[in-house]
This record gives sequence, C-alpha cells and structure tokens, in this order.
Amino acid sequence: MKAIEFYKISGSGNDFIIMDNRDSSIELSPAKIQKICERKTGVGADGLILLNKSLKYDFEMQYFNNDGFGADMCGNGGRCIVLFAKMNGIVNGNETIFSSRNGLHKAYIKNNNTIKLQIERPQFFKRNMTIKISEQKFTGDFLNTGVPHFVTILSDIENIDVINIGREIRNNPVFGEQGTNVNFISKQGDLILIRTYERGIEDETLACGTGSVAAAISASLNMNITSPIKIKTVSGEILNIEFDKNFDKVYLEGKVSPIYKGQLLLNV
Repeated sequence: MKAIEFYKISGSGNDFIIMDNRDSSIELSPAKIQKICERKTGVGADGLILLNKSLKYDFEMQYFNNDGFGADMCGNGGRCIVLFAKMNGIVNGNETIFSSRNGLHKAYIKNNNTIKLQIERPQFFKRNMTIKISEQKFTGDFLNTGVPHFVTILSDIENIDVINIGREIRNNPVFGEQGTNVNFISKQGDLILIRTYERGIEDETLACGTGSVAAAISASLNMNITSPIKIKTVSGEILNIEFDKNFDKVYLEGKVSPIYKGQLLLNV
C-alpha cells in the first residue's frame, strides 16, 4: 500500500486536499479522487489539488472537483495552494506566479495567512439573461471568472432553496453541456452576501472564490458599487475583491487556514 503525503487546507470554508506532485509520481483516476474526497469514507474535501512542476513558473496547479473531474480554475483553491507552496519552501518570497488550465496567476502572501490572488480577466457571456425553471424566473449575469458563473441578485437569500433551484439553473440547457455555477447574492449594508451552488461538487458550498469575484463584478455593474467590494460567505468569512474599471486586473483576497497534514493510506 502506497502512502501519499497530503495537506488539508481551507480557504474561507472551501476545503482542499493538496499534494506535492513535482516528481509526477501521483496518478489518480476520477473514481479514486471521488473516494479520497468522500467525507464519510475518505479524507473529505470540496476538491483535490496537485502541485505539479513548471519549467517557466513557480509551479502548476492541477485542480479537481470532488466528483473527480478537472476544472480550469478554483479561486479559493488557488489561494490555498499558494500557502501550501510557501509552507513547503516551494515559494520562498512573498510573491509567486503559477499556472493553471485557464492561464497565469500572480499571488501575494501577506500576514496571518492572508493570500491575495490575481484572477484572469473575466469574460462576459451575457448580461441580464432570464432563466426559467419550474414556475420561477431568475435574471442575472453569466460570466467566466476562471469557470462559468450565473449571478442573480435577490432581495433576500436566507430562505432561497440553493440546492434544488441551483441544480435546476446549473443544468439548464442554455448553459450547454458543461453547465454553470450559480450564485445568489443580496446587499446588506456595505457587504454583499452570497450563497453558491457549485457544479462538480453538486451542492451548496461554504464559499466560492471565483463565484465571489463574479458576484462582486455583477454587483458593481448592477448596484453601482465601486471596488473594493466585500463578499460575506456562508462560512462567515469575508473575501475582499478588487478590480480596475475595465476589469483588466482582478484580485481575490482572504484568509487561508491550514487544517492538518497526513498520509493517505487508501488503496490509491
């Protein structure tokens, strides 16, 4: 039985299993990733991340949702892997550049395990689109902040059925075969509250980094709110989103929490 060392790290409530794969020795099928991420019989996590060797940059981030399949990017996962790299001496300073499937990302390591991550420039697919599900209609913005998100603004998100409504929107044919993540947001004072249904996890999550970026951008366009924007996640933690007027530079900032280090003894 092969033992694989891993770290469990949380980014504002999103938890990830992270492994150092710079020697390319770790090979995991979707079924094995599902097993590892299962909360009852595995380690349990929203996703699994491999830190791979990069010839040009500090490292490459390879991200998998807990359904076992890869995604282009994960904002909170990106912040977590930066701290992992710092803890393991892969990054020695307080800045790093790494690659993911959707491009390059620059990150800044601040005090108290706070990580500021630059997100690729958002792509706007469609604004003010209306989605009809069952007997309800939801209007929102559809954009890509690393992965696709549909953001809808509501007066109250406390009582919204995130799982069932989110699942219906996520699987609406208008979003194609890949579907979309779904973000429900509302304004409370100087905060934007968010609840997210994440594809690949197929459930509501405590936080979503790329979703928080999408929410902030949608809020700025529809509520006349200027950067920086504070997003309060279900976990209670607040993410800070900054961007310029043309969205050429977009940053996601928040605290990252190491949970534990261990050895995976599953038959992988």
